[in-house]
Amino acid sequence: MIEVHLYGKLRKYSGDMDPTTASIARINAHPGETIQSIVDRLGIPPQDLGSNKFLNGRYADMSAPVQDGDRLGLFPDDMQLLYKWYFDPTQSSASGAPRQGSAASKPDTETASKDSVDKEKSEG
Repeated sequence: MIEVHLYGKLRKYSGDMDPTTASIARINAHPGETIQSIVDRLGIPPQDLGSNKFLNGRYADMSAPVQDGDRLGLFPDDMQLLYKWYFDPTQSSASGAPRQGSAASKPDTETASKDSVDKEKSEG
């Protein structure tokens, strides 16, 4: 069985719109299924689904295979910037999931801030 955690306006596809509970659809996986086939089985229209799809806590694309025991997190189109700064969807790993790491290439703001304070002290 796959746990599909649905967020935002996708909650309605779990059958539970109560904001105080988790919106989780539990689906039996069939051999060869992908995230796309699970989305299709839930009846989620492509225009409602955002770019953030997580399989077992890792960013994944629609062709990623799923199996019983997996946890899938789906976010709607109006929440698609949620993790975009951290993941580079153009660089895929062997599993088809984009690699994490674009955040690693960003400057460390704490270090950059400390450096500018040190510079101000030496100039002033």
